[in-house]
Amino acid sequence: MSTTRDPYLQIVYKKLFESGDNNLVQIWFDRAVLDKYQGMPDFSIVRTDTIGRVSRGRIWSLDFGIGAEDSLIHASLSDLIQRLPDGEKEHWANHVVTPPFSLHFMQTRLAPASCTDDGDLRSWF
Repeated sequence: MSTTRDPYLQIVYKKLFESGDNNLVQIWFDRAVLDKYQGMPDFSIVRTDTIGRVSRGRIWSLDFGIGAEDSLIHASLSDLIQRLPDGEKEHWANHVVTPPFSLHFMQTRLAPASCTDDGDLRSWF
């Protein structure tokens, strides 16, 4: 997997870790999450080069960042929780894009008392 270390993002995450501000936590989505809203009455999708907004009249709106080549978008965890109506959250969750992760680790977060056997304990180095 190719990774990028952006000095600006390192500053953002340092601030996040120090403050616990969920507005700085970014969740990434396939841009197809927006397809649902194209051409629907009362919905609007607007953008600049790197920032966009999807809205439903004066009912709700969500601002998002636009990644390179327009293939991924991202929004803050805080906005996703506070601004998306309950009926939209599942739709957005179905379009989340994640880097490779440890399924066993995530299971221990979802069910803290669970027992996970994924190999022998050993030194990292």
